[in-house]
Amino acid sequence: METSNPKLWSKDFILMSLITFFIALTYFLTITTIAGYAMEGFNATEGIAGLAASVFVIGVLIFRILTGKYIDIIGRKKLLFIALILAFFCTLLYFLAGHLNLLLFIRFLHGALVGIVLTVMQIAVIDIIPVKRQGEGISYYTLSFILATAIGPFLGLLMIQLASINMIFITCTILTGIGILLTLFTTLPKVVIKKEQLEELKGFHFSQFFEKKAISMSLLMTVLALCFSGIITFLASYSMEINLTYVASFFFIIYSVCIFISRPITGRILDTKGENIVMYPAFILFAAGFIVLGQANIGFTLILASILAGLGYGNLQSSIQAIAVKKAPPHRAGLAASTYFIFNDIGIGIGPFILGFFIPLIGYQNLYFSLSIIVIVCAFAYYVIHGKHAVKLKDHHISHHTGA
Repeated sequence: METSNPKLWSKDFILMSLITFFIALTYFLTITTIAGYAMEGFNATEGIAGLAASVFVIGVLIFRILTGKYIDIIGRKKLLFIALILAFFCTLLYFLAGHLNLLLFIRFLHGALVGIVLTVMQIAVIDIIPVKRQGEGISYYTLSFILATAIGPFLGLLMIQLASINMIFITCTILTGIGILLTLFTTLPKVVIKKEQLEELKGFHFSQFFEKKAISMSLLMTVLALCFSGIITFLASYSMEINLTYVASFFFIIYSVCIFISRPITGRILDTKGENIVMYPAFILFAAGFIVLGQANIGFTLILASILAGLGYGNLQSSIQAIAVKKAPPHRAGLAASTYFIFNDIGIGIGPFILGFFIPLIGYQNLYFSLSIIVIVCAFAYYVIHGKHAVKLKDHHISHHTGA
């Protein structure tokens, strides 16, 4: 690396990455354990237990959309600080949730506040990354979320075994408190909104929130994220059923390691050889992961499923984001990325609720086998939407905006 490169690892970049990591950690600590808690603590059905996980992501989704529009009207630092303070008190409400309906309300509220924090961070960090190192900066910043994806479920499943759900709630409170303290030392870029820009923000227009050319690939991501939610939400319960709870606690660690190792390689292949050479094998690996997961009876098969899911779903995520951004005009690339994340949240949000109703009818094993079929169908849908038209990616702006 040349020494003349503009500085990336500034104080604010590091603090924003840490805040994102700690808040995302509360996201994944709870989403992997709350369904089991709802079933055991409130005698909820699998469907309603899935809703306890889904409603959090629905809160994230709704307020991610609204935050993007109003962030600079309210002020970034003010909005971030208010959301973190409220999120701190929201984590305390978990201890008072004596009724299932109250738990669902707290989950939605917590998700809404987490959605605000993550959106402010994702928007603000782009403004402090040097333009010449934007691709590298985004790549490093997104590692904070990927790391939370690994550590959160691991800690959650471990805490459930060694302690109780209250320990998870305590941890979430502490992590949010750390986020508040770090915010005090963070400087967020200020944006002055001109009068004509305020006029443009009035009303609700589709183009203010979504990039139309990214919709088709984003819809495909919705279905794949819905499938993956079947692992995130119900792995804890499924692992108890097959007596592999201890091994399951390492599932997301191995899953994330596979993403860390494979993404730089697949990213380069996607740029030089084209999308299809990455996408089709990823579909096959993801589908195979579900089949192996459904047949898991020893620790090795569960670990193999995590490897296949990481190599499959992990690379589908980054590749679909790259394609969605490629389809958009350069000046709307950021909005295309936002569209992708919104549709991804929809899949993760509605997945546990929908899939939860099928578990009593067909069981976990048949559910995972069915999801493997859906993934294969998605591969054919990809061919129709984009695959048959795909060409080599030669435009470097893709890697700039995705960090793939």
